Amino acid sequence: MGRTKNMAKQGKKGKRGGKGGKKRSKVAPKKERKKMRWRPGTVTLRRIRKYQKSTKTLVQRLPFQRVVREIARGYNSDVRFQASSLLALQEATEAYVVGLFEDVNLCAIHAGRVTIMSKDMHLARRIRGETLMSEYHDLMAKWDPRY
Repeated sequence: MGRTKNMAKQGKKGKRGGKGGKKRSKVAPKKERKKMRWRPGTVTLRRIRKYQKSTKTLVQRLPFQRVVREIARGYNSDVRFQASSLLALQEATEAYVVGLFEDVNLCAIHAGRVTIMSKDMHLARRIRGETLMSEYHDLMAKWDPRY
């Protein structure tokens, strides 16, 4: 059987993507699996255990070093630090902050909450006998008019 004019036209339609030719079947999109999520608090408890086991510092060394140098520059412009002194400062600072947050957490629990708030921080510092810098300035301004 020879090829006719109609058959040639039908073949071209299929190649161009017109109405003729093969029909593509629609493929359903693959359903994405939900990511596995831990229950609230599980990851937090795991991190707490991890950090309690480790002995390394929690704050990175370089940013802490920059802060210390910036504060020291306010008092004396040509201050130099030994590496061991910076490490000792960092250890002491982290010990202080961890102890403070333990007290803050106790204040929040005493108030019947599990979320710490700024008022817990103020209460913990007040119980410890620490004063805030703003309170210190207010006290000094009251006693010394030149301040």
